[in-house]
Amino acid sequence: MVSAGQVVWADIIFVMERAHKVKLSKKFGSYLKGKQVVCLDVPDKYALMQPELIAVLERKVGYFSRSD
Repeated sequence: MVSAGQVVWADIIFVMERAHKVKLSKKFGSYLKGKQVVCLDVPDKYALMQPELIAVLERKVGYFSRSD
């Protein structure tokens, strides 16, 4: 779950699936102006903190966390 306050605070918002991006846009559309929303195309089939999920997320999000 995400709150309006979290959306306002964020510069970049990551979603796992396109359906999540649609839901985010419907719920917080006006708050998303100027925000970068990135769909990682990761199926929502993993358990919370499942090691395989963590590995996929680290690989896909790693590009955005670099401070080059």
